[in-house]
Amino acid sequence: MRIEEIRNLFPHIKTGQIYFNNAATGPWSTLVFDRIQEYYKQRSEKLIENDKFYFMWSTSAKTKLGKMIGASPERIAWVDNVSNGLNIIAQGLSWQTGDRVVINDIEFPSNVYPFLNLKQYGVEIDIVKSRNGIVDAEDIERLITPTTKLVTISQVQFLSGYRADLDKIGELCKKHGIIFCVDSIQGAGAVKFDVIKSQIDFLCGGTQKWLMSSQGLSYIYITEELQNRIIQKNVGWLSVENEWDLLNYDLSFKSTAERFQNGTVNVLGVSIFDAVLDLFIEFGIENCELRVIDNSNYLMNELNKLDIVPVLNGLPDKNLSGIVSFKHSKAREIFEELEKRKINCAVREGMVRFAPHFFNTKEDIDQVIDELKRLI
Repeated sequence: MRIEEIRNLFPHIKTGQIYFNNAATGPWSTLVFDRIQEYYKQRSEKLIENDKFYFMWSTSAKTKLGKMIGASPERIAWVDNVSNGLNIIAQGLSWQTGDRVVINDIEFPSNVYPFLNLKQYGVEIDIVKSRNGIVDAEDIERLITPTTKLVTISQVQFLSGYRADLDKIGELCKKHGIIFCVDSIQGAGAVKFDVIKSQIDFLCGGTQKWLMSSQGLSYIYITEELQNRIIQKNVGWLSVENEWDLLNYDLSFKSTAERFQNGTVNVLGVSIFDAVLDLFIEFGIENCELRVIDNSNYLMNELNKLDIVPVLNGLPDKNLSGIVSFKHSKAREIFEELEKRKINCAVREGMVRFAPHFFNTKEDIDQVIDELKRLI
């Protein structure tokens, strides 16, 4: 599939918009529209109780997502958002007074508050100090103690765009017998990773950003070993093996990650997600990453020509992602003026944050740079 064909799937491009805000919300393609139309026809006319299609699409989506992240489908479960997904592990482990968790000071709050909340059980929180948007394995290792029980980090930092070395951190955690937890919401769909290769024990991500699907649907990955250590605090009728033996109240949990899908999930969201994943599977997540990193490098080089220094200027490709941020005294003004010109970006913590996806082109970047020249 050529990039020109892919761009034709996105109606916003035909309106003259340049969308560089995929780190907030990804745009919908005609793949979404087609699946919604199919779903609508079923639920309103043909097969109102269309559960068999949902089950088919859910299985299909988990299989496709599993291919992208290196996971078996039975190790994936749907949740409603990343915060609630991370609370499964935060509240499900057996904590002792003095246990420690390592986080860092530039995490999105979804990957902070579930663990800060553990202080009520006597858990100590160690916070890695970032260095110009960077948190690496050495920074984490310095804070590890004999009572460190869990390390959690975003695959890609939402502010700086720094991509962590998951392989190295995973090896570090394995060496010390520590649970490795990852928030993948700013990475999945933009850059590749493998949960097995990186020895990740628990991972949670959302579908509405780089995966360009819908709000209200997220996913978790959990190893079988960690699942067996979880004390499941929230359960429902779909958590158990004999879910359709309705009056047999045998609380025997499913052996798969689906035990965490306590009841009805976002069925429409799952159905949409299955359709959207076809784009990544067909184009190839490796090709997506190549284009994303190529766009980021090109954008950073062009910003440097304007004497704008990106936060991650000069870093190797392995630590780059789709996010390119820079500090500027007129950050809010730049954002508002670009918005008037149909260029969508974001302002976060005094930074202008650009987040072009693989469907964006160098011509898109050139137009953004031309507008910046007029503004700065």
